[in-house]
Amino acid sequence: MGRVIALLLAVSFACAPAVAASRAEKERSVLIANLRAHITELASDAYDGREPGTEGETLTLRYLGRQWFDIGLESGTNDPGHAWFTPVSLIGREPDRSAALFSRKGRRVAVPGSAVLVLTSGKRSLLENAPILFVGKGDAIPPRAELAGRIALMLDGGRDGSERQNAMLGGGASAVLTVLDSSRTIDTVVSQRRRLAYGIAGEELGGDLETFISAAALDRALTGTGQSVAGFQKAAQRDDFTPIPVDLNATFEATTRETRINTHNMIGRLLGKRPDAGAVLIMAHWDHFGRCAPQATDHQICNGAIDNASGLAAMTEIARRLARAPQLDRDVYFVATTGEELGLLGAEAFAENPPVPLKQIVAAFNIDSVALAPAGQPFAVIGAGMTPLDVQIAAVARQQKRKIAPGNAANAFVKRQDGWALMQHDVPAVMISSSWSDLGRVERFMNGDYHRPTDRVKPDLELGGAADDVDFHVALARWFGDLKKVPAAGK
Repeated sequence: MGRVIALLLAVSFACAPAVAASRAEKERSVLIANLRAHITELASDAYDGREPGTEGETLTLRYLGRQWFDIGLESGTNDPGHAWFTPVSLIGREPDRSAALFSRKGRRVAVPGSAVLVLTSGKRSLLENAPILFVGKGDAIPPRAELAGRIALMLDGGRDGSERQNAMLGGGASAVLTVLDSSRTIDTVVSQRRRLAYGIAGEELGGDLETFISAAALDRALTGTGQSVAGFQKAAQRDDFTPIPVDLNATFEATTRETRINTHNMIGRLLGKRPDAGAVLIMAHWDHFGRCAPQATDHQICNGAIDNASGLAAMTEIARRLARAPQLDRDVYFVATTGEELGLLGAEAFAENPPVPLKQIVAAFNIDSVALAPAGQPFAVIGAGMTPLDVQIAAVARQQKRKIAPGNAANAFVKRQDGWALMQHDVPAVMISSSWSDLGRVERFMNGDYHRPTDRVKPDLELGGAADDVDFHVALARWFGDLKKVPAAGK
């Protein structure tokens, strides 16, 4: 009899790895099926592109709320008046009136209105009869005493972005006038800048004046002064360049139209044994662009399957796995943010009015566009080297026998995701995903379906890497939620 028992035990032990592997394969299949089901639902036409302030928002948050409640999460707003959903009011400002008047020695200088564009970030801005100072390419900021009360005139040089202009305004200039001396035209700038600029209601968006003028129009205004665009370009090339007073004054006025959007962040919480010991935060934005294609096209809806129904799906499945595992020491907050596509505004609103003090968040993990990579890829850390989390993340990777992609090339995207808004408030926040470890793959998505109606659920939607991301984030949450692994501050 003893020999029979021994034989049965041997057979049992031999079968155990196969049984475990079979269970893991089944759980993996269920996970991928759940991810696909969430993405298919949230990126369906019924949600109309998940635009903030629309019925699409209502459907999105209702779906997530039902899922999170069934999983076992509780409201994480810590506000009985707004369970689950935190109101976020957004103000959109669209350029309206633009007017420019140039003068020399008190006499008006004729410049076609179509050759000048005046923009303001405020509701209305007016600057009257201010002198103009040529500051070259705008790479060096003159002393404040030189800029104060003056309009900084700079060469465009075909360089997009407003970094130089903002630096001049920050340096004391009353306005910035950019002469389009390269390939950009007024029409190009209009197409780039005549869009709604959003901010959180109650925030002052500012009243800075930014103005653009064609090279031909500026040359016309400078007729008879001995100055010209060509002369400015030549002067700007000199190593010993110094700002040059321009023989012109200008009056600029710009106004905007306002649009208000009432929208919401959604916050759930998995209660820990020691809520006083801090919290782990997992977040993903729920919003997208609604109907984004011209009405003449067959399909107008930007469904946002990858960006970011995939992130919502992953966050929901992370919550499911954490909820059915042993209770952690720390709370885990799950945040579905609004307004990411409008400038990370939901994440900013969360940071300004958090349900838990920001200093108590030991780690925050953002999830965005994770349905790109096949299974088995290394993980990219967007925000690598920018927080104290790197050593612990590496430890979790070793524990899970997974690789972290070397280098920090993915940090090129750090300012384009919600974690950046939290980092500005000193919250240790990163975005970790296998989808972002191959930047060539990311660029193909960016140049293809990204922010287009073609970002829909397709038969070949890749979810192997998304499933890996879920598993890794579960491990991360368990690690950072464990007081033995990550002690409370001062312990």
